[in-house]
Amino acid sequence: MTMEEQTMDAATLRLWNDPALPADERVEALIAEMTVAEKVAQLYGVWVGASADGEDVAPHQHDMSDDIDLDALLPDGLGQLTRPFGTAPVDPATGALSLQRAQQRIVEANRFGIPALAHEECLAGFATWGATAYPVPLSWGATFDPALVREMGERIGADMRSVGVHQGLAPVLDVVRDARWGRVEETIGEDPYLVGTVATAYIQGVESTGVVATLKHFVGYSASKGGRNLAPVSVGARELADVLLPPFEMALRESGVRSVMNSYTDLDGVPTAADESLLTGLLRDEWGFEGTVVADYFSIAFLKDLHGVADGWTDAATRALAAGIDVELPTVKTFGADFARAVEDGVVDEALVDRALRRVLRQKAELGLLDEGWSAVPPALAAAGADSIEAVRGTVDLDPPRNRALARRIAEEAIVLLRNDGVLPLGQGHAPRRIAVVGPVADDPYAVLGCYSFPSHVGVRHPEFPLGIALPTLRESLAAEFPAAEISYAAGTTIDGGETDGFADALAVAAGADVVVLALGDRAGLFGRGTSGEGCDAADLTLPGAQQALLDAVLETGVPTVVTLLAGRPYALGAAPEQAAAIVQSFFAGEEGTGAIAGVLSGRVNPSGRLPVSIPRDPGAQPSTYLASRLARQNDVSNIDPTPAYPFGHGLGYAPAVWSDAESSAAEMTADGTVTVSIHVGNAGDRDGVEVVQLYLHDPAASVVRPVQRLIAYARVPLAAGERARVSFEVPADLASFTGRDGRRIVEPGELVLGFGRSSGEIVATRSVRVVGDARHLDHTRRLHASVVVTPDA
Repeated sequence: MTMEEQTMDAATLRLWNDPALPADERVEALIAEMTVAEKVAQLYGVWVGASADGEDVAPHQHDMSDDIDLDALLPDGLGQLTRPFGTAPVDPATGALSLQRAQQRIVEANRFGIPALAHEECLAGFATWGATAYPVPLSWGATFDPALVREMGERIGADMRSVGVHQGLAPVLDVVRDARWGRVEETIGEDPYLVGTVATAYIQGVESTGVVATLKHFVGYSASKGGRNLAPVSVGARELADVLLPPFEMALRESGVRSVMNSYTDLDGVPTAADESLLTGLLRDEWGFEGTVVADYFSIAFLKDLHGVADGWTDAATRALAAGIDVELPTVKTFGADFARAVEDGVVDEALVDRALRRVLRQKAELGLLDEGWSAVPPALAAAGADSIEAVRGTVDLDPPRNRALARRIAEEAIVLLRNDGVLPLGQGHAPRRIAVVGPVADDPYAVLGCYSFPSHVGVRHPEFPLGIALPTLRESLAAEFPAAEISYAAGTTIDGGETDGFADALAVAAGADVVVLALGDRAGLFGRGTSGEGCDAADLTLPGAQQALLDAVLETGVPTVVTLLAGRPYALGAAPEQAAAIVQSFFAGEEGTGAIAGVLSGRVNPSGRLPVSIPRDPGAQPSTYLASRLARQNDVSNIDPTPAYPFGHGLGYAPAVWSDAESSAAEMTADGTVTVSIHVGNAGDRDGVEVVQLYLHDPAASVVRPVQRLIAYARVPLAAGERARVSFEVPADLASFTGRDGRRIVEPGELVLGFGRSSGEIVATRSVRVVGDARHLDHTRRLHASVVVTPDA
């Protein structure tokens, strides 16, 4: 080779380091120089520190966590580092330094100097020791406040980016179909529009910081049979298209999301990890997604072990790549040396590897990981200016006052007041002198945390470490909220042990009080170690353990009782909807959750949350959802009544709201037209409040069976005492579309009824509009939102 040829070859080798060049050009130059082993190495992660011993934090972790020889792997490179912060408790600054050193080792070991992409969980905050534990997604849904959720996403993304994390595995866009499913706490609710709008806002926040957000789980996971984790799904094409897919459509169009994670389940016998029609045909060819598809943990290997559609690890890897998965997570199992040899030998088409590799390397280029001069030093350490463990320890604060204040705002907006006979607020007029605090979650700091919060997910396996964040119990927060009150306490029973021997003490405490705060709910956990969370499914929606019996016994004392739920899913409450003085619902409201609950009870906080899931009346009437057709509701051909105790969207406040003067701009519109409907809402109370105006669509006669009511828009409207405002929705006919008999999305001519609702079960006023002219077919580019205008009265 001549000197000129050597110079040209060296220049070619450096093309991928040049940020001035188009990403695709850089990627192609790099791929051209890579061996098969180097290509495949970019398509898997490694979970350093994960063990086959101890308790699982991922399904089948024991079976799937093989010993990894990093020294043997790293010369070929590495695609991802799995959970460098979220595997064991570590001081954030120390973890950032460890990640920096790991990245330096990776860069120095491979001949192209490519770092790994580091990912973490961030379902309810950055899942690492000492980071803010925000409310779980079900609480996000209860706020009906996407703007606030976007702010949270931005804070979470900024914290992850500061310590060197590139990708977050959230949010969950699964729509609740059966509340027995353990992962309900991770969802945003049972309505696809609410899920889509709130999840999209969260993603926008995360992505605005440069961190890659990840849509999951694509698709159908929440519709598993019997509410069992990883169970098969047998939904029809219409339910898939009209209920389960819309949140993903919205997020992909509007959020800038750059990664998608497949669902564990199978759809009508086809595992999603091997479903080309979903991961390529729909996601990429139809919707135009250009980012990466990452495997849910071990889901490629599950094609062999759980689904039985692959006859070995290499076959599983090939099927997943052909379907459209790009990256094997959390660690190398099927994309290992045997698979690379199969590619080299021509048994597996190298083009499949190259297709995934292009997506992975393009994303690394966008993140700056291919740039010449890329530094492994995370921003937080660069600011600290230190490079030893002793010097950096304690220099990074992932739970600063700004975060806690935001967590408190979200928690306060997410608390739902279900019932109030006038006993609340306790701090108005005359505060109670004696408060009995009863119940198994009243003095439990974990009672506000979901299963993907670090203390519940990982910290419980390391009792030698402190919690890392302040987690006041409800008992402590009530004592702080009511300093003049005499507060007595008795647990009564455990969360799920079924004991009743503590009832006598609990009832004695209750009998001596002016009011009882009865705290009931869940313990978040994993794979049967909790009453809510991944793998913690429920046979029915009876409160765990002996909690219903305790509730009944306390109500029988006749002492005014405020039933307070700190839970991960909705539960049937027996006679409480008729007999309790008040019922306050929270869904794992995060580190500031008990203070928010105490503030609602005292009246310091005017509750404004609305139910993202219905509260059942009968614990056995599952699966059930407010998106029910006529036959799915109470009728005279079944003795089971699925009518909820409290419907989707329900929630009370301390400022009475008056709705009036509903209007419509027209009686007709075409199938591509719009109509504007509006209503006046007023605060008739003497304190500021918030009203959540919900707009529902009813289609009296369609060519296929439709839900009786379906949320199509909402507005969270702050109203000062005595203030009135007009809330207007410009509704495109597109929002009335559904999947027709021929499988195409259609807007049909005929009557539509637009209903203004305080909830799905309380429609205050309706306006009818007739769609005239020809039917119209639509695709994924259809309009997804009504335009909302709130105009205060002069």
